[in-house]
Amino acid sequence: MLITSYSFLAFAGGLLLLYYLIPKRAQWGLLLAASYLFYAFSGIKYLAYILATTVVTYLIGCKIGDLRDHQDAFLKEHKALLSREEKKDYKANIKKKQQRWLTAALLFNFGILAVIKYGNFVITNVAGLFGVTSEDPFLRLALPLGISFYTFQTTGYLIDLFRAEYKPERNFFKFSLFVSFFPQLIQGPISRFAELSKDLFTPHDYNSQQVAFGLQRMLYGYFKKMVIADRIINGLSTIYGDPTTYTGTYAFVGMLFYAINLYMDFSGGIDIVIGLAQAMGITLPENFKRPYFAVSLKDYWHRWHISLCNWFKDYLFYPISTSPKLLALSKKWKAAGREGLARRFTVYLGTTTVWLSTGIWHGASWNFILWGLLNGFFLLLAQEMEPVYRKFHAHFPQLEGNKVWHGFCIVRTFLFVSALCMFDYYATAGTAIRAFGSIFADWKMSVLWDGSLLEIGLTMTDYIILALSLVVVFIVSFLQEKGLSIRQTIAAKALPVRVAIWYGLFLVVLLFGAYGIGYDASQFIYNQF
Repeated sequence: MLITSYSFLAFAGGLLLLYYLIPKRAQWGLLLAASYLFYAFSGIKYLAYILATTVVTYLIGCKIGDLRDHQDAFLKEHKALLSREEKKDYKANIKKKQQRWLTAALLFNFGILAVIKYGNFVITNVAGLFGVTSEDPFLRLALPLGISFYTFQTTGYLIDLFRAEYKPERNFFKFSLFVSFFPQLIQGPISRFAELSKDLFTPHDYNSQQVAFGLQRMLYGYFKKMVIADRIINGLSTIYGDPTTYTGTYAFVGMLFYAINLYMDFSGGIDIVIGLAQAMGITLPENFKRPYFAVSLKDYWHRWHISLCNWFKDYLFYPISTSPKLLALSKKWKAAGREGLARRFTVYLGTTTVWLSTGIWHGASWNFILWGLLNGFFLLLAQEMEPVYRKFHAHFPQLEGNKVWHGFCIVRTFLFVSALCMFDYYATAGTAIRAFGSIFADWKMSVLWDGSLLEIGLTMTDYIILALSLVVVFIVSFLQEKGLSIRQTIAAKALPVRVAIWYGLFLVVLLFGAYGIGYDASQFIYNQF
């Protein structure tokens, strides 16, 4: 069920109506039933995957909690009989048991993900080493909806339990709702149990402003997805579908088109799911913070896919960089006078591992792996260059707070991340590199105005609609960057003004979106994850 379809709108509308009509204590049960019904629309057989992950995570989560409860009870009962060293040994023994259960759960859950998502990639590459090739996939396994998202979410839950950040959820059905809550299954965000559970299981009274704000955000998400992303994809498909013909200026235009398409598609979908959740009184974490206003690659990744970046930071980077064995090794190197190596090793290892994992998470392809490693490389390079940056700014203090310089940094960062994203949409890394090189070797400025861009599947009307729509998104983002809440600002206006704005946006989506003449609603890019 596409969330840009009439069936989804009917599903969400009916659910929202029932949600506030039934007794409040039954709201979370309704959400659970709705979530599994929604998931079933993607294929009944795929319910087995999410159920397997849910059951295993629930049981092992309870086991980890039981071990901790047993430990606390034992230590309390034998407080006066045990020495400090005996207590320490007992705790270490319990920790090892918890760790074994955690490891088993991670192997099971990530094992399912690895086989389904990466099995063909691994087999194909191994077979290629022995000269075995096949046009057909070795494994015929379809990717279940949202498997990466719920796998990461349940993994975070178990690790937090292992860290004793909260107690396990003992109600299996409530835990099932946390795993399967359908808006976030579509494309995230990746939520934490301690935050999401408060809203999921709490009864909610009808709040007209909250419902209105949620529906308004959904409408804005449909605008970004259907008016911009689904329109620009026509030109983009032409360019990257024939990379030998569309080189030079076309490759540059394709690079910009994909950057726009990716952001409008992904953030538009996030707006829809966060808006729907908000209409039901449930707060999902923000996943974007105007990433194309970033002034550096580091700043960009603080603003893009925030929940995934935080997940990798908390559950991969910090455990690696603070590993006792690695810290001991760094200490040894420092004592030997190798301070540079000692200071950099854990950070470099953690960063490289994170970005290799990020590339693999995005897709079973060498393109994505290279894209991830390049991001990690340039982030580390920027870190190494910080002393040079400080000297540069010390020499040119007038750049501090300068709007022109700030704008230059934004444009530079946007072009840089757009260039890196060429690895996402071209078929091979070699094709992406050649396309990027052609921008400089085969640049023809005339392509921008001689009518050539009208022959890639977009009409002048399309370009006008895209230009005006992007201006709207830019103005909204600019005002939000200044700390202004657009919905609250509009809510303060007179009723006729509010109706004119939101009804006008609705008409724009209806007339110029994916349901306009010649367009079909396309699948969300991040649904494949």
